[in-house]
Amino acid sequence: MIQIGDKAQIDEILDKVRSGMQINKTEASSLMHSSGADLLKLLDTAYSLCTSFHGTIVTYSPKVFIPLTNLCRDRCGYCTFVKGPRQEDAHTMLPEEVMKVATEGYKLGCLEALFSLGDHPEWRHKSMLNKLNYLGYKSTPEYVAAMSQLVLEETGLLPHTNCGILDDSELDSLRKSNVSLGLMLESTSETLFNRGGAHYGAKSKHPSLRLDMLVRAGKKNIPMTTGILVGIGETPSDRVDSFYAIKEVQEEYGNIQEVIIQNFRPKLQTRMSNNSYPYLVEMLKTLAVGRIILGGEMNIQAPPNLNDEGHQAYLMAGINDWGGVSPLTKDFINPEAPWPDIKRLEFESNEVGFQLVKRLCLYPEYVINSDRWLTSKLSSIVDSYVNSMGFPNIRRN
Repeated sequence: MIQIGDKAQIDEILDKVRSGMQINKTEASSLMHSSGADLLKLLDTAYSLCTSFHGTIVTYSPKVFIPLTNLCRDRCGYCTFVKGPRQEDAHTMLPEEVMKVATEGYKLGCLEALFSLGDHPEWRHKSMLNKLNYLGYKSTPEYVAAMSQLVLEETGLLPHTNCGILDDSELDSLRKSNVSLGLMLESTSETLFNRGGAHYGAKSKHPSLRLDMLVRAGKKNIPMTTGILVGIGETPSDRVDSFYAIKEVQEEYGNIQEVIIQNFRPKLQTRMSNNSYPYLVEMLKTLAVGRIILGGEMNIQAPPNLNDEGHQAYLMAGINDWGGVSPLTKDFINPEAPWPDIKRLEFESNEVGFQLVKRLCLYPEYVINSDRWLTSKLSSIVDSYVNSMGFPNIRRN
């Protein structure tokens, strides 16, 4: 029986991967403990698996970040984005503010409008409910849907929304104007809900709720972005379990278009400000094992701005995407981490043999099959933006 950390078995496990065989959770957990020469073999296997499907193209999405509201029903132990309604920098954007950002982004050549916000803040804060009523909406998702539609119609930017757990009617509403939706699984570990844990008091972060929404979106043929956070108190085996949970949804419904593997960064004025964070080698192991579990076809992203000095090595661990990068707006979730300059990112990608290519917020393989994944109206719009390979062919100044 293979034991976690049994280095004598690493070659055997990687041989199975290279031969196209599936590995189990125990074997994957063993790979998470690779070191020395075994680590190099792990990275090489993940790199080969990735490039056998994606070649040496690494993609990114030129976007604007629209933080529609920084109020939320939850308060996670690592988050500085969410504010209380009485805090000075609490803010819900008005339609004219949304349009100002979207219009400027359009002029700069952006293709994606990323709506990011808290989960149903009106359930916790009466002031948010009053604000929504003033604007003419009954719920935050209803307001998001309206703003997504406005941006799509007025600028042509393609909306992608992250707004937490949605019921079926909310999914249906957002699908009319969003080409994809996002919901990070973060982790399947329930110990994170213990007092002092990253998800203590954050009911919407329960893995059962998140996996259920990914499944319901799958039944509706809604393309989803999901992923894990690395270093929020989970174990390497928890990461493996999270990858397998995502894999199960993908194998059943095929709607997981992208998995983000994102490193935790401690932030001042949070419960986890003094927690340690994952160093480069730990991230490389997690990326490589994620690639092996999820398979060569999956699009795997790791944000470059969250590891400014080491992200170039991610390409050696099996990623094929850098995520959204904005020429206009900061990363409001991680404001301390500026986006890399595109020319620099292109140089860094080229230096290790990769070509940097723009994509829509819907990946090419989903664009090519847009009749399945989008409403007929959105499919027509998206098809007009791309070439026969599903990559953008529109040019903007």
